Amino acid sequence: MNDEFLIREFNSGNVSAFNTLVWRWEKPIFNFILRYIGDHDQAKDVMQCCFIRVFKSLGKLKNHARFSTWLYQIALNLCRDELKKRKYPTYSISEVRDYDDSDGNENKVVIADHSQDPTRHVYREDLAKLLQKALMSIPEEQRVVIIMKQYHGLKFTEIAEILKTPLNTIKSRMYYGLEALQKVLNKWGVDREDLGYEM
Repeated sequence: MNDEFLIREFNSGNVSAFNTLVWRWEKPIFNFILRYIGDHDQAKDVMQCCFIRVFKSLGKLKNHARFSTWLYQIALNLCRDELKKRKYPTYSISEVRDYDDSDGNENKVVIADHSQDPTRHVYREDLAKLLQKALMSIPEEQRVVIIMKQYHGLKFTEIAEILKTPLNTIKSRMYYGLEALQKVLNKWGVDREDLGYEM
């Protein structure tokens, strides 16, 4: 059952079809929102608002083939509203506290390497948190493109449609966003190789 079939079923009165849509899209939409606003609890709230809005408005969607694009647009608009309303902190490179190991090695973020250890997941969690903080430090217009492309595997054309932005502009934002992200990570002494499975 594809999304279009489920939408038709829902519009015909089959509420369980909507539950299937939620089950199918809940995880990717939650992950998108979480990456965008950087707060787990608020991401849950925004996701619930997103699917409530979808439930109320799905009957108005004329082109069912555009469901995923429409869904991401709703999630994105709610994220932007939430950031404005709650004033979530973002971080500039100059505002991030440098780590000082008391040996003069400042500007390094030290993460214990558990790559050969059963607790490797702790290492991954540390890197994921660090990357999230780095993502929050770059401009929103670049961050959203990186999230959609790197973490959700969307094509540039799909991102351009969701953001209603020219394709070349999307590609440019991706390039400059990755460049800005790398500068933040370099400042913290984190190599791109360290983030291999995160990015």
